[in-house]
Amino acid sequence: MAPFTQLGVIGCGLMGGSFALALRQAGLVRRVVGYSKSPSTTERARRLGVIDIAAESALLAVSGSDIVLIAVPVAASEATFKAIRHLVEPSVLLMDVGSTKRDVVDAARRVLRERVSSFVPAHPIAGKESAGVEHADAGLYAGRKVILTPMQQTSPDLVRRATEVWTAIGSQVLCMTPENHDAAFAAVSHLPHLLAFAYFNAVAQQPAGHEFLSLAGPGFRDFTRIAASDPAVWRDILSSNREEVLRQLDRLRASLDGFDAVIRSGEAAALEQLIRLASEARSGWQMSQGKPPAR
Repeated sequence: MAPFTQLGVIGCGLMGGSFALALRQAGLVRRVVGYSKSPSTTERARRLGVIDIAAESALLAVSGSDIVLIAVPVAASEATFKAIRHLVEPSVLLMDVGSTKRDVVDAARRVLRERVSSFVPAHPIAGKESAGVEHADAGLYAGRKVILTPMQQTSPDLVRRATEVWTAIGSQVLCMTPENHDAAFAAVSHLPHLLAFAYFNAVAQQPAGHEFLSLAGPGFRDFTRIAASDPAVWRDILSSNREEVLRQLDRLRASLDGFDAVIRSGEAAALEQLIRLASEARSGWQMSQGKPPAR
């Protein structure tokens, strides 16, 4: 595909910075203009060579850009759309990287109105526990899934171009509705993060919590790894997808109640069966991902 003349990045952190570096590495962009709410972040991105020009506003990052990536917390999406609306032309490919989609899509419809045809909502399933442009990585999206959730009003040509861009930097592109996206990711991403936060707090806040943590091994480390994720980012995600997260919490409570009942009853066979059900399903899922089951 032909390279873009200019990429406008709004939010020069890990996700936005990595996208800019990936497009540079693939030869897909001639110039990168970036804006962040914090001028020091934008300047750091420029010094690191992630962007070429530091813009003084989100609108100026869009000016002259034929591809724009919004990489801000989901709660800031609507304000960002308002800031850039007047320069979103029909030919501009506008995308985001938000982990929830219904709220972002609703905000885009309200604010962009007839210009919403340029917006291709996207969610790359990639990231690191360490945020910030200093951790930006051109390979962050390689081999990762990217979910596109186009609206009825979205230009089919721009959906095709978005697919080409993500594919060119090594991502596997899938499409689904915003509603199905949020339901699925409440189950496989948002709830696991919530569990990691709650579980780590439950252990650490016990009177002997410090002693318990000193004895923790690889299993504990692996299970709680995502508890170190960015608090502000996950506050926004869990709040914006609250209905689907609460539905998944109800299902989890029912599953925990099942374990609680058999442990209290002393029914060892029933307890083993619940564990076996999970173990076999987990092994089957891992095999379906092309990986041998863990032992």
